[in-house]
Amino acid sequence: MTPLHRRGGCSTLLAAIAEFERDLIRERTGDGRKRAMTNGVKFGRKPKLSEYQRDEAIKRREAGETLAEIAKSYAVDVSMISRL
Repeated sequence: MTPLHRRGGCSTLLAAIAEFERDLIRERTGDGRKRAMTNGVKFGRKPKLSEYQRDEAIKRREAGETLAEIAKSYAVDVSMISRL
């Protein structure tokens, strides 16, 4: 009965250490993100289409061109054009 009891205590201790480490990581990365934001760093993916391309795609949709044709001309998926 003693060996199982020790394992339980050991796993609890390791879990507490892991949680503490995770909190430290979260704090450091949060501080880094705040610094980056103040320095003007943009987060997230870069847009596949420029603002001009988006405007052109919208005009082409309004003119009656199919989503598939527009998407193919910009080398993007149809769902990308449908969200504009």
